[in-house]
Amino acid sequence: MPLLNSILNWVNTKRLYSIDLFRKYPFEVQRDVLFELLKQGSKTEYGARYGFDGIRTIEEFQKRVPLVDYETIKPYIERLRQGEEKLLWPTDIKWFAKSSGTTQSKSKFIPVSNEALEDCHFRGARDVLAIYMNLYPENNLLSGKGLTLGGSHQVDNFNMNSFYGDLSAILIENQPWWAEFIRTPSQKVALIPDWEEKLEKLTHETLNENVTSLAGVPSWNLVMIKHLLNYTGKSNLLEIWPNLELFMHGGVSFAPYREQFQKVIPSPNMHYMETYNASEGFFAIQDDPASDSMLLMLDYGIFYEFVPLDELTKPNPTALTIADVEVGRNYAMVITTNSGLWRYLIGDTVTFTSKHPHKIRITGRTRHFINVFGEEVIVENAERALEKACKATGALVAEYTAAPVYMGTDRKGCHEWFIEFVKQPSSIEEFARVLDSTLCEVNSDYEAKRAKNVTLDFPVVTQAAQGTFFEWMRQRGKLGGQNKVPRLSNTREYIDELLAIHNQLKSK
Repeated sequence: MPLLNSILNWVNTKRLYSIDLFRKYPFEVQRDVLFELLKQGSKTEYGARYGFDGIRTIEEFQKRVPLVDYETIKPYIERLRQGEEKLLWPTDIKWFAKSSGTTQSKSKFIPVSNEALEDCHFRGARDVLAIYMNLYPENNLLSGKGLTLGGSHQVDNFNMNSFYGDLSAILIENQPWWAEFIRTPSQKVALIPDWEEKLEKLTHETLNENVTSLAGVPSWNLVMIKHLLNYTGKSNLLEIWPNLELFMHGGVSFAPYREQFQKVIPSPNMHYMETYNASEGFFAIQDDPASDSMLLMLDYGIFYEFVPLDELTKPNPTALTIADVEVGRNYAMVITTNSGLWRYLIGDTVTFTSKHPHKIRITGRTRHFINVFGEEVIVENAERALEKACKATGALVAEYTAAPVYMGTDRKGCHEWFIEFVKQPSSIEEFARVLDSTLCEVNSDYEAKRAKNVTLDFPVVTQAAQGTFFEWMRQRGKLGGQNKVPRLSNTREYIDELLAIHNQLKSK
């Protein structure tokens, strides 16, 4: 172990120096990334179409190459899945990360090249370790194993040499052979497609392991932890894994889950690190435990642009590089990657909390908001309002979603919040009042529409029966992995399905 620590410290020191380099020279590093991507992309059909060979400036790149969403490049991806090569990226692509489908009901298949695996996703994982060890030099992380709660993969039906699955499963499948000695459960169990079967076998495999870290989506990790505690009869997770010290989380905001984790892992030495790791790439890492922001990683083979959210629907929206973004403004993130995504609108929105260095906070999704009445409520608004409502009433939220209640002949419009509580609020009326008043504080458009109840009425808070969200996800075939509950919707599609399940559970 001392020898291993010495080697890692040497490697980490070199890497931390590189991270400091892009902190100091962010634009220069990003410019170099872009022109290396263009050099590689010039060998592809897409590169020939848009004349990558002739691009000499970032402005010319933005002028020649269009902003695209998944539907725009889907024909290329379909061809890739059937075995064609050199369409978007010059090297072979046989892996496709299947999206969780939060932006739309049908799945998306994101190409994952070998370069993206090595230079982006695996580098991101190594950097989490380097940053953690730098923050906590007295850690004992490597004395035990890491438990990653991932998804599954299977052979793509279009071509026997083309595979798809959750990103987490793709990473497990492609990890180096020695990783099996420092992680749990076994690869065989980790890739079981059925969530409930996986949970049972994971329990039996990991109970006697020395688990020192967890990684994954907070909601599904909580389901796993509660299952372990119920199975063993233990009161907290440290009675099973006494050396647990780190949870690397991402996918959803950690704020609604923090108190629940602190209850099941009651240790002042437990650390939490947020990562921004999507199917399309590994983007950011929380490098300061006192801040809820994440450092944007600028040398992973990804070139970033940011479109002001209020310009996104314009015919030719402005796209800014990191040199021109403003702190506090909401942006739709655009990426150009070493998997062949060129000026791709990922669907996430972020705000910068700092430019020296560049730090971001995820604010939501470009399609996950409520704006039926001109209120423009985004996920960040919702998370802050729920956090304050919970503190004011002693509540704990397990899952939630919100949607509009449309205006009728005898009623005004409002928002309905459908919430499954771990701990009930002391007063549901006070919970709703604080939720509403906080939304007014953080969102001037919401405040204006709520003024004197003229446009938007007081919100409705509906308490979900226990297990409603789990059953909804089960029926949709989205248990475990990176699957997430849509937080906000401009329609009632999700909430009406949930209400139907809620009523069924209540009637039993």
